[in-house]
Amino acid sequence: MSESLSDIAVFVACADSGRLSHAARALGITLAVASAALKRLEAQLGARLILRTTRSLRLSAEGERYLPHAREALAALGAGRLALAAGADGGGLVRITAPADFGRNRLAGWLDEFAALHPQVRFQITLDDAIADFYAAPVDLALRYGHPVDSSLIALPLAQLLRVACAAPDYIARRGLPLQPQELPAHDTVCYMRQQRPADRWRFVRGAEECEVQVAPRWTFNDAEMVRRWAVQGRGVAYRIWADVVQDVRAGRLQRVLPQWVGEAVPLNLVYTERRVSPALRALIDFLLARRGELEGCQPD
Repeated sequence: MSESLSDIAVFVACADSGRLSHAARALGITLAVASAALKRLEAQLGARLILRTTRSLRLSAEGERYLPHAREALAALGAGRLALAAGADGGGLVRITAPADFGRNRLAGWLDEFAALHPQVRFQITLDDAIADFYAAPVDLALRYGHPVDSSLIALPLAQLLRVACAAPDYIARRGLPLQPQELPAHDTVCYMRQQRPADRWRFVRGAEECEVQVAPRWTFNDAEMVRRWAVQGRGVAYRIWADVVQDVRAGRLQRVLPQWVGEAVPLNLVYTERRVSPALRALIDFLLARRGELEGCQPD
């Protein structure tokens, strides 16, 4: 007996969310149905795919090997649904919001690839760091750092992104290179402003060591792209997500500060509400989840 695509969907949702209850809610089924589907799939495959703990789930070695094939099967199914939907109504509109820096540096290229595969889909894109109100604003999918406080929303993890401290070479030439995090408060810093408050507490990890320093920002912006630009122009040290500055570092426009330390991890999630999952949106979610490896491979050395 071949495995059911609905059972495979439960497995993939579990792998994405880390919890069976979240997977069940994302798929609009009961916890008991989701649990039975997972057990049935494991029995049909003759392999343990998920290792269960009291609070979360994690993939077994067999589950890790099976996951990319499961995603491929679901992506093919989503493409078929999208083709049927396109034949019925000529395509659909997907309304997306994302952080400005991630939207420019990474998401735009992904959406261009997706659009080439699905020419019938139209896009409305808002690059904004504000939290989207799904019940008031016309939003189908949000890419957001951190976890949503609204438990009615579905959040699928896309990546854990690390922050780093960085500065332009000419700033370092003028002011010197900090050797310890505790030296940062004496430097000019460029900070991002979150909910009208500067993100001026910078956390660092080096092996088993952890520390937090509070900087005194000379420049504070509510636009992460401006933080990056100001750092590139030599205005001070910035504390940015590595994926957003990696190209600047490789091109020599920025330099890692405290390279033996890494900043805190920032979860990036796909957030949506189950009442707005059109075939086009489902296909896009599957497409973005398949790109997670690109982000996982983009971590500081």
